[in-house]
This record gives sequence, C-alpha cells and structure tokens, in this order.
Amino acid sequence: MKVRASLASLKKKEGSIVVRRRGRTFVINKKNPRWKARQG
Repeated sequence: MKVRASLASLKKKEGSIVVRRRGRTFVINKKNPRWKARQG
C-alpha cells in the first residue's frame, strides 16, 4: 500500500473503490490489489 498525496490517478483505475475510514481515505481494488493506497 502506498501513501499518496493524490488519489485521483488511482480512482480512475477499473474496479477501484474509495473508502473513508478513521478519518483517512483509502483506495481499494479487488481486481488488482497492487493499487491499494492511503491518503491522510
């Protein structure tokens, strides 16, 4: 998982879901777990 300043590029990937947990924003991708990321 990468910590990123911007999640915009990952949001466009196929199968991406943006989730907010505990005040942090995560991108989760079941199709390609390589594109997991956290912001904040």
